[in-house]
Amino acid sequence: MRLQDRVALVTGGARGIGLATAKRLVAEGAAVAIADIDGDVAEDAAAAIRQGGGRAIGVGCDVTSRQQVEQMVARTAAELSRLDILVTCAGLIRDNLVHKMSEEDWDLVIDTHLKGSFLCAQAAQALMVKQRSGRIILISSTSALGNRGQANYSAAKMGIQGLARTLSLELGRYDITVNVVAPGFIATRMTEATAARMGITFEQMSEGFAATNPIARIGEPEDVAGAIAFFASDDASYVTGQVLYVRGAP
Repeated sequence: MRLQDRVALVTGGARGIGLATAKRLVAEGAAVAIADIDGDVAEDAAAAIRQGGGRAIGVGCDVTSRQQVEQMVARTAAELSRLDILVTCAGLIRDNLVHKMSEEDWDLVIDTHLKGSFLCAQAAQALMVKQRSGRIILISSTSALGNRGQANYSAAKMGIQGLARTLSLELGRYDITVNVVAPGFIATRMTEATAARMGITFEQMSEGFAATNPIARIGEPEDVAGAIAFFASDDASYVTGQVLYVRGAP
């Protein structure tokens, strides 16, 4: 129960890595606000956690909107009493080769991942600075290192790493740590969509990846949630500005 009496906000928390993270944080004692662009889906996820004995609320939020982000953070603090942990899992993909990528798809991915992380971190840190404590965990990707057909996604995910390092320097004096978890191949709807875009099944993609990975399997959302829970806990109180790749390989 490393997170007993802590309050967490997880964006993109209704599915995939976000939902696995919300469940893990609750299992370790935290109350959690689950945010999703679809408020009904967020509330359904929160209701399932409450049925299991956890404390959770669902919040609808488009993370590209400053007004909605500020309302999301304010509601979390009002209904759950405080905010100790922010995890930014909200995301989407619009993959294409650079000569085919539209400006709209570039803007949407950059705004959702990079601007969204900035807006959420900015709103959360305002509360954390006042209480002089906090944990911010931003979600990047191995695609930050470059990935064919993902110029927008790669740029956004590398930008998140720079954002986190800068925030760690600015917020450390308030006992706020800022770290990054960068997943590799994880079984989510996004990777299923990538497989479909490539014209293969998700099973084919998974088998091909597992055959070349030192840990001979694909990752699960729970693998990423464990790393996030570490950064959210006091076990990582002297770790900030770091990027942890969760990819089953060096």
